[in-house]
Amino acid sequence: MVELLTVVGIGVAVFVGFNIGGSSTGVAFGPAVGSRLVRKTTAGALFVGFGFLGAWTVGRNVIATMSSSIVPATQFTPIASVAVLFFTGASLLISNLYGVPASTSMTAVGAIVGLGLASGTLNQALMFVIVSAWIVAPLVCLVIGVVVGRYLYPYLDRYIAFTTFDLHFIQLDRSGAIPRPSINPNASPQDIVGSLSVVVIGCYMAFSAGASNAANAVAPLVGAGGSLTVDQGVLLAVVAFGLGSFTIARRTLETVGDDITELPILASLIVSVVGGTVITILSYLGIPASLAVSTTSTIIGLGWGRASRAATLAELATPAPDGPELDVSTGALVTSRAEDAPAGPTIGDIARDEKPAAKPDDAPAVPDVGAEGPADLDQRSLFDPAAAKRIVTMWVLTPSLAVVTSYPVFAFLL
Repeated sequence: MVELLTVVGIGVAVFVGFNIGGSSTGVAFGPAVGSRLVRKTTAGALFVGFGFLGAWTVGRNVIATMSSSIVPATQFTPIASVAVLFFTGASLLISNLYGVPASTSMTAVGAIVGLGLASGTLNQALMFVIVSAWIVAPLVCLVIGVVVGRYLYPYLDRYIAFTTFDLHFIQLDRSGAIPRPSINPNASPQDIVGSLSVVVIGCYMAFSAGASNAANAVAPLVGAGGSLTVDQGVLLAVVAFGLGSFTIARRTLETVGDDITELPILASLIVSVVGGTVITILSYLGIPASLAVSTTSTIIGLGWGRASRAATLAELATPAPDGPELDVSTGALVTSRAEDAPAGPTIGDIARDEKPAAKPDDAPAVPDVGAEGPADLDQRSLFDPAAAKRIVTMWVLTPSLAVVTSYPVFAFLL
């Protein structure tokens, strides 16, 4: 019976890692594939390689925390391990159904907390630290995004241009016996530097994803009375990541790549660097945290920061003088007129119609904050409060549901 549960646990772990690899590959290399800098197969290989590096080095700290520090390792019986992995896989299903980047890490920890509460072995001091990090990390990403979007982004955008190529960045001449690689002839020196930056940051995101997500797939098995060693757990997680990277990630890369090409590549690089750095630091400290939450918080901040350039801080702090107006066609109250509101894309949709056009030799000066009118900003809206509210609600709801639903299960099993 124990051997059967171990096999089932490994199967569920592979399923979780398979889904993580499929989704995380698109997040890490969507900009590179969408800009035709690398092919999908190359993106999968790079993700597996750098994901393994992140899991083998920094990721083992997170595995140790989730497998033996939140609750004692002895609590991870084969049945409990399968149950924790089940709730982790359920979080992936919920996020896919609602189209919200829910945190697999937070939900996995929530299931372990349910186990700890049912057994009376929860490390409350450690959980206080983890929950505090879950609150502080997104706020740090949000603030950095706001500052960059409001004060730095226009200057970066003015001097940094990225080209979206019609042909792949690396071309292969197959006329001879041995294919000869060459760089796209339309690429300028600035494009070469920018293209290398996109690929390097994609590798960095893969490293961060491996560091933070390996524990989600295998931590319960590592703590399950020694079913797997940490090294075996890392290898199992990376193999599962690879299965997802080379299969379902191809569709994810198409979707994310198309979306990201509509997102300015510069903005996606900023989001990747900020989100990936925060998660790498937390993973080094052994704190399980969500790469999706950090990157999405940066997107929210960046979008709001860019949209808020139409007003000074004093104007933002001053309530609008006009009260709500009645829309006679619908009978609804309108709090502001469309022509008065700075625009901005919804979450994950910054500057949908913005193209990375080449910069002219005499680029116009960047308007000061407060002098950039709404007409100068993307009218498709850079920030959608309703979408942000829905995403934050799901971030809080999914780990809470994991605790509430797993507690009675573990109370019954124990």
